Amino acid sequence: MSQADILDQDPVFQLKGSMLAITVMELAHYDLERLDRQLDEKVAQAPNFFQNTPLVMALDKLPEGEQPLDLPALLDICRRHGLRTLAIRASRDEHIKAADALDIPVLPPSGARERPIDPVEPAARKKVEKPAEPPKPEVQPTKVITTPVRGGQQVYAPGGDLVVLAAVSPGAELLADGNIHVYGPMRGRALAGIKGDTKARIFCRQLAAELVSVAGQYKVADDLRRDPLWGQQVQVSLSGDVLNITRL
Repeated sequence: MSQADILDQDPVFQLKGSMLAITVMELAHYDLERLDRQLDEKVAQAPNFFQNTPLVMALDKLPEGEQPLDLPALLDICRRHGLRTLAIRASRDEHIKAADALDIPVLPPSGARERPIDPVEPAARKKVEKPAEPPKPEVQPTKVITTPVRGGQQVYAPGGDLVVLAAVSPGAELLADGNIHVYGPMRGRALAGIKGDTKARIFCRQLAAELVSVAGQYKVADDLRRDPLWGQQVQVSLSGDVLNITRL
């Protein structure tokens, strides 16, 4: 088989189905003057919609007895407003003949349900939509503990401050989204501002902690014991990335 024969058998096209978005203009009355005026109004509302928009002109719902159809004039009005008529939908012989004379495809009346569309510019839609408001943080009341916190016990105050009116034993852990107040010896671990609140502080009557932390910055017992305020009444605050321990 020659090269020419092979090329001759190679297909140059394929027929494929497609679900294209095509607008159908269904005429309820044949009135070119009113059509022209009403299309002007629609174009003013959404000019981008009427830019080379493919169109099927549906004539099958026109009532009997109206004036004879001037199809070229009808299509010209549509063309001037940016609508490009691809086919005619018709059932009457005179409409089909008019379309054949212009070499325009004719579609049979449709039994499908079609929904009306109202062209609106995207910018207009955006003006109507209101952005959702971000949820407001929920502030919880201060959590107050009146009994000693034992070793292995963990106490957490979500969304607020933690106040302990008793001693905190070694191995115990205090956590708070806000401040921590300990009105007794603080021998366990205290972590304030655990969700990143850099303004949180730790207050205690006697600093003897295994660890103190504010917003993720911490000091352990070995560092704390070297501080001259070890065993005294102090507050712990954060300045930049540095924990400061000062006398109360």
